[in-house]
Parts: sequence; structure tokens; C-alpha cells
Amino acid sequence: MGSLRRGGIGVALAVLACAAITGHGPAAAQRKEVPPSRAAAQYSFAPIVKKAAPAVVNVYVRARVPTFVSPFADDPLFRRFFGEQLGRPVERMQNSLGSGVIVSADGVVITNTHVVKIGGAAEIRIALADRREFDAKVVLQDEKSDIAVLRIEGGDGRFPYLEFEDSDAIEVGDQVLAIGNPFGVGQTVTSGIVSALARTEVGRNESQVFIQTDAAINPGNSGGALVDMAGKVVGINTAIFSRSGGSHGVGFAIPSNLVKLIVDSAVRGRKLERPWLGAKLDAVTRDLAEALGLTRVSGALVSRLYDKSPAAEAGLEAGDVIVAVDAHEVADVRGLQYRLTTRGIGQRAKLDVVRKGQRLTVEVALRAAPKGGKDDVRNLSGAHPFDGARIANIGPAVADELGLDEPEGVVILSVRQGSTSARIGFQPGDIIQQVGRERIATLAELEAVLKERQRVWLVQIKRGGQSIRLQLAG
Repeated sequence: MGSLRRGGIGVALAVLACAAITGHGPAAAQRKEVPPSRAAAQYSFAPIVKKAAPAVVNVYVRARVPTFVSPFADDPLFRRFFGEQLGRPVERMQNSLGSGVIVSADGVVITNTHVVKIGGAAEIRIALADRREFDAKVVLQDEKSDIAVLRIEGGDGRFPYLEFEDSDAIEVGDQVLAIGNPFGVGQTVTSGIVSALARTEVGRNESQVFIQTDAAINPGNSGGALVDMAGKVVGINTAIFSRSGGSHGVGFAIPSNLVKLIVDSAVRGRKLERPWLGAKLDAVTRDLAEALGLTRVSGALVSRLYDKSPAAEAGLEAGDVIVAVDAHEVADVRGLQYRLTTRGIGQRAKLDVVRKGQRLTVEVALRAAPKGGKDDVRNLSGAHPFDGARIANIGPAVADELGLDEPEGVVILSVRQGSTSARIGFQPGDIIQQVGRERIATLAELEAVLKERQRVWLVQIKRGGQSIRLQLAG
């Protein structure tokens, strides 16, 4: 063995010496040389930009937004839970600037929900790369994905547009271009690669999954296009990781497969419905992975099943860990929800499951969560703290829409501007736990308590996992 090892080294040295003499190999590769042809020297992304840039637009939003002034505004506790929505209303102008992508010749535009949702009656203006400007209206806003669909008003119906690429077909290392309007300086193109896929740790919402890129993305790029080398949309730029507000080479885009699903729903005139699995899902920790015999710390743990749910009908059991959907590995709960959503309602999905150390496959039917009846939702009004609030019993559809773990209870769906509940600072998603001495489990119980006039209302709500107690004048 020793002689073979020495012989191998001798041969390698001879090959390297020969390569150095003949001008081939690593030594020659490190030399700086003039490009062998004019074409090689002129290698450029310009053809891709010429194809894609005309369909990327600037989105300008302007709205009169009511804000509230209160003597408690400087109290850090109140500001933590209620922000500025306390006290008397005062109107102010609020502006927003972002980017968008035209995805059909008749003027359907995609941008981020956070670009266009600034409150009040917003005026939206779309500016094309050729400097034409048009008004636009919101067709659909999907809060969970942060995608908004707009439609340009006017024009000739022959707008430049981009096609979608299958975001499942891209790989880490693929070259991409980010096109948008960073800092409001005008349309800008940056290049980079796909640096990671299926990022879930950075989203504000439990169902967000991102493509990560090192192409420079800055404020104002939100809603712009991430395109591949064919000039097709692989993602919609939406967020950056930054300590200074500028690009640090870590940007995030919403995958095109999800965006296309939302656009298709908007064009058909309905909101995107996400499949309901009917199971409570938890993250897999390192300790759980060892206890369950998993080789990786990944997947979604089924901790509870709801009766007559798709998960229960498919034969899933508490303690199962879902590790893949249709052969696509899922790292966590968000990854699972993304795969089910892009598969779509009315379809069937194959789930790879680890149960007691054994891997098996189950097939689940994807359907929408069952909706509550007409008596499960109320618009409240009267001399009480919840005047102007839309309240609902928590059922599967409501829990799924708002991302709630509670199987029952009463939750605020929306708050009418200028109402008592808005001035107090109640928000959609607040769970009403107690009013006075009465625990609230149903909408009927809440309505019964609110019929009794009180000098002082004692209210307990749950927001973001924390209980908040309020004492309000009657």
C-alpha cells in the first residue's frame, strides 16, 4: 500500500508539471487573459432585462388615514399593545411606494399587500417603465402570503407582461435578477443567485415560505420581480434581512407557484382558500426527534386530530411526524402548509409520515375548512366596549384563517373605523376571554353579558399569546 501511495503522488506531480509547461491546468486557469472573442467580452444580462423590465412597474399609494391622540400615548405599556390607536381621531396623509409586476396583457398587477394596505380610501397609481401612468384598483389582498392583486384602469389592454416559471424547478445556485424601484430612485436591476430555498424562519406569518437570494433587494423593491435567465417570474420580492435598512445580501421572495395560485383566484373573483388538514401541528425539536426515532430535526408533529377532519379520515394519528408532501421534503409546519396550499383544494396529496420509527405513506383529501352558520358571526353595536366590532365563534374556518390554536371561544374579526372598539384599540384576532366576572366561550354568552349596562367594564382579551386586562368606563 505504501508503494502505491508514493507512486500515485509521483504520477500526480508529473501531470502537474506537464500542465504547467503546456499552459493547461490550475496554474494557467489563474492567469488573467484577454477574452478570446468580442462576444465573450460583451457577455451581458441586457437581453433578459429588455424582456422583463417593461413589465415591472412602480406602485404609488396615497391615503388619508385616521390616527388617534391620547393622554396615554406615551405610556409604554399602552403603546406596546395598542400602538397609536388611542384617543380622538386626527386625519393625516400617508404615502407608500413599492414595485409591482404585470402578469397579463389586460393589466393584472402583482405587488405586496403591505405596499397597498395603508388604511383609509387609498389612491393607487401605477407607473410603467415607459413613463405611462394609470390608476389601479385592488382586486384581492391575501394577508397570509403578503400578495395583493391589482388591475390597471384604462389603457389599450396590451400591456407588457411576464410569465410565471415553476418555482419548484429552480435550484440553489441558479442565477436570478431582481427588478424594482429601491429607495424610489427609479427602476433598478440587480443580479445574484438563489442562495436558499424554502426559508420559513423569517416570515411574520405562520404560512410564509421564501426563496432566498443575494441579489440586492432594498426598501422600495417590495412587490418587484425576481426573474430567471429566461426572463420569467420565479418570485415576488418582499423582504430583506438587514441591520441598517439596506441590502446585506440576504433578500427574500415569495415563490411564483403560490403567487400564481392567488392570481388565478383573483381573476376568478374569489379569495384563495387554503386546504384544511384538521390537525394541530407542532414543531419538531431535537429532543422530540431523538424520542421519535427521526434521523433529522425536521417535519411537522401531529399533536391532535379533529373529528371528521381530512387528517383523521386519512388515518393520521397523534404522534405522527409528516416529513414530506408529494415527495417534497418539509422542514417544519410552515413548509407543510405551503405544500398543501400550492397543491390546492379538490386535490389529493401523499404525505410521508414517520410513525414509531417506521416510514409510511398516507393519502389525504384536500378540502376547505367547514364554515360556521349565520348565527356564528355578529356585528355588535351599543353602549359597550365592543361597539363596531365584528365577532365570531371560533370554528375550523375561523381558526384556520386567523391562525388560532384555540378550538373554541370568541374572536374579533374586524373593527369599524371610528367606533368605540376602534378607539379602545381592539384588533382583529383578539380573543375575548372574560367580561366582568363571566368567562366567554360563545358569542351568545358575550351578547348576554353586553346587554347589562355597566359603569365600569372589566375586559380580558388574549392577543399574541398574552392575556390583557382592561378597565373601561361605561
